[in-house]
Amino acid sequence: AGAGLGAQSTRLRVVSENLANASSTARTAGGDPYRRKTVTFASEFDRLLGAETVEVRSIGEDQTPFAVEHDPGNPAADADGNVKLPNVNMLFEMADMREASRTYEANLQMIKQARSMATQILDLLRNG
Repeated sequence: AGAGLGAQSTRLRVVSENLANASSTARTAGGDPYRRKTVTFASEFDRLLGAETVEVRSIGEDQTPFAVEHDPGNPAADADGNVKLPNVNMLFEMADMREASRTYEANLQMIKQARSMATQILDLLRNG
C-alpha cells in the first residue's frame, strides 16, 4: 500500500502538470507546444516483504499528434499562420485524476486498516 501511495502520488503530479499546460503553446513561432506526459508502472517483487509491489517505471511523453489551429496573430504561429496546440485532452486527464485519487485513497485505507488490526492484536496479547 505504501508503494501504491507513492506511485499514485506521482501519477497525480503528472496529471496536474498536464492540466496546467493544456493550453500552453510554443514559445517560438512554429515550435512544438507542451506534450502530454504519461506514467508507466511496473510490478516489482520486494524480497524483504515477500510480495509484489508497484513502482513508477518511467514518465514519458504522449506521441499523439498535435491539433493545429489557424491563428495568424498568435506569437507561436508558423509562416502559414497555424499554431500547434498541446495534445492534452482535458476530459481524459480529469478521468485519470479521478482514478488516481481513488486508488490513492484505497491504498491509504489499506494502511489504516492494517494499523488498526495490528493495534487490536497487541491489545489481545496484552489482555490475554
